[in-house]
Amino acid sequence: MRFLLSMLLLVTSSISFAQSFSEETYTTIESKLIEWRRHFHQYPELSNREFNTAKKIAEHLNSLGLKVQTEVAKTGVVGVLEGDLPGKVVALRADIDALPVTERNDLLFKSNVESEFLGAKTGVMHACGHDGHTAILMAVAEILSKNKDKLKGTVKFIFQPAEEGPPPGEEGGAKLMIKEGVLDNPKVDVIFGLHLRSMVEVGQIHYKPGGAMAAVERFVVKVNGKQTHGAAPWFGIDPILISAKIIDGFQSIISRESKLINEAAVISVGKISSGVRFNIIPETAELIGTVRTLDPDMKALIIQRMTEMIETIAKAYGGEATISFTNQTAIVYNDHNLVNQMLPSLKKAAGNDKVIQIKAETIGEDFSYFQENVPGFYFYLGGMRKGNTDLNAHHTPDFYIDESGLLLGVKALTQMTLDYLNQ
Repeated sequence: MRFLLSMLLLVTSSISFAQSFSEETYTTIESKLIEWRRHFHQYPELSNREFNTAKKIAEHLNSLGLKVQTEVAKTGVVGVLEGDLPGKVVALRADIDALPVTERNDLLFKSNVESEFLGAKTGVMHACGHDGHTAILMAVAEILSKNKDKLKGTVKFIFQPAEEGPPPGEEGGAKLMIKEGVLDNPKVDVIFGLHLRSMVEVGQIHYKPGGAMAAVERFVVKVNGKQTHGAAPWFGIDPILISAKIIDGFQSIISRESKLINEAAVISVGKISSGVRFNIIPETAELIGTVRTLDPDMKALIIQRMTEMIETIAKAYGGEATISFTNQTAIVYNDHNLVNQMLPSLKKAAGNDKVIQIKAETIGEDFSYFQENVPGFYFYLGGMRKGNTDLNAHHTPDFYIDESGLLLGVKALTQMTLDYLNQ
């Protein structure tokens, strides 16, 4: 009798786990999904300035009957859907901000929006797929809201602003959402998210257990020298020369001091500012860049050595230098148990051969801050058209996503939510 009861419980559990929606459920929403994505792409907004984006999201969530909170972390929107039965709480997150990039694609819904970023006039573009993420989560919210009777628990839809980083002097992004209690009331048990990838073929899902994306530190190096005429450098101290030596020294930390057989690490200088005229050696220089690491001990070592190195190099050439660090993201860490638990859901959505484990990458994502508080699973969704040979890289004017890949994102997040709550 005990054996029969155990078998009955196992079968019941399996049936619950196997629950899924019909293909028609998804295909009927695809036209809306693409329409939403095109709207957001055509009218992008920069970090902490996503006012119209947030308004459209909130209107949609309200129309579905969700409990909606706006102005979370300035422009974020949160919707709560309670299933008909009590249970755990799943959070789903999409980022909603665009980038200061001028679009070069020839699309009917091309962005022609212009704005100002750090004092410079610039175009604005969804050059990283956030428009797709937002549309996908809106579609998931609509499907699940129409199937509350199948949900044993609660779903919290988090539309997060400023993933690309808030403007200088402002708070924003995942950190501020967490600070304002987005993971509470109701308390979140797990969180799922995805990122479109222009270099992953449509129909595929890529994932990595454990450390999947890097912790990112922004650094600023300020070099002080002594101004002089370009014809007589011996009367001054050249901060540009010192800056060049510092940049070269940073790369030796990676190539000679970092244990790259364990994890990858990157130091990149993205901006150098110095001087006003061709024949004047200036007094100061400033370097701005990032450090990306996948191991906490390596991160500590690299930051220590950068600090020591800039002081020593500057002194060797008669100048002075200081460095400051600002944390941008933590390590995107996919909980091993949660990954194992949810892989059948992803395979159900995409097919066994389309869910592929990959190695870690050194890009950063502030989804990592959610994962520091609750177990999370973040994965890549293919957005490259089949047979494509163009890179269409992220954060470039030519970034491009094949919209036929969006529906798989809806299926994946819906299936994961359904399975997690109903297991």
